[in-house]
Amino acid sequence: MTQAIARKPARNREHRAWYLYDFGNSAYAAVVVLAVYSAYFKGAVVGGAEGTRLWGVSVGIAMLVSAVISPVLGAIADHSASKKKFLFTFSALSWVFTALLFFVAKGDIFTGMLFYILAEIGYRAGQVFYNGLLPEIAAPEEMGRVSSTGWAVGSLGGIVCLLIVLPIIILFGESSDLPVRFSMVITAAFFGLSTIPAFLWIRERATPQALPPGESYLSVGLKRLARTFRSVRHFKEFVKFMAAFLVYNDGIMMAMDFAAIIGAVLYGMTQEQLILLMILVQVTSVAGAYVAGLYGERAGFKRTLMVSLALMLAAVVWMIFNQTLLGYFVIASLAGFALTGVQVVSRTMTGFFAPKGQSAEFYSFESVAGRASSFIGPTVYGLLAGGVALRLEAAGMETLLAEQTGQRAGIASIAVFLVLGMVILATVNEKRARTAAEEYKP
Repeated sequence: MTQAIARKPARNREHRAWYLYDFGNSAYAAVVVLAVYSAYFKGAVVGGAEGTRLWGVSVGIAMLVSAVISPVLGAIADHSASKKKFLFTFSALSWVFTALLFFVAKGDIFTGMLFYILAEIGYRAGQVFYNGLLPEIAAPEEMGRVSSTGWAVGSLGGIVCLLIVLPIIILFGESSDLPVRFSMVITAAFFGLSTIPAFLWIRERATPQALPPGESYLSVGLKRLARTFRSVRHFKEFVKFMAAFLVYNDGIMMAMDFAAIIGAVLYGMTQEQLILLMILVQVTSVAGAYVAGLYGERAGFKRTLMVSLALMLAAVVWMIFNQTLLGYFVIASLAGFALTGVQVVSRTMTGFFAPKGQSAEFYSFESVAGRASSFIGPTVYGLLAGGVALRLEAAGMETLLAEQTGQRAGIASIAVFLVLGMVILATVNEKRARTAAEEYKP
């Protein structure tokens, strides 16, 4: 009994450290991806419809690289019990290049793309190992609650960081782009400081396995992946889930990566208004994370995921026809509530579907699906919205109207991805997937 009591505070401290990592990396997502840098890159660094196209290309490149490296590194991390080391390495990559975005000024297109791509690779790849630690710090019966709490705390981190940079941009943002650029340094520091408890308090419980004679970690990682792929018939439900995730996550990533650009183009939102919008989205995200976690434990996670996707689809369809700024604020609030439910439940289901000792490997598969969708979706959106706008402008349409028409075409493509993802998800048997993970013997 004494040992159990002693373990519980230690485990709770690990939970808090895990939450704080999400607190920091969500600040990166809120400031760099959602509210500030995406709009700054599109409007100031590049300008016009070309800014939308190049932002989509930048997001796509970062996601493609993450998708390529994540599976092998995830398998290596499982074999060598080094998830924390990989987490620190990729987190540091994101901190450094987020801070270096300070040096991106008007016209610095190549530098603006390169630094963002490297920061995004660090952010996205780090999530594989962060998520892979979830089954090590949480028992199966508490995994849903810990996952949803982490997402909620992360959303609070985004709110806090946005509230820090907002006054600076409001006070000094009219005459110079320096405040926007300085917000990148603040975000990098916020992210870095928030992750310190994770590296100090979380204990990686996996046991390192010795390298077989003549093998390297790379060859072992590739062989582990090959073994898992050969056993794909045992994980049919997980494969279907990953296929669904790949498709519906396209829609989620498109909405997130272009939210600020949509606001600026369709409704003429200023940088200050965009930050306020994203603070509101983060607030509704906190509620979405908690509700999804609680409802998932009671009604089943697949059902919860379907409800969240339906809400997200409703928000997207509404956005196609919406004409007012107030309406966009309401839509964004609903989308924040829904998309957080989608993400937190998807992460929880992957943890349930992963066999013991292969969490990072299975989360790397989720990462591959997520990065592939993050590559495909934003690239499709950027090329479609930018291409439609440029063609209409060349045909004589007024520039702003052409850009707005292009954005609405891009928004419609989000709905297509969400619907297709829901259709595939409907075929997944949640109970059978969890049984397959429990019965698997490598």
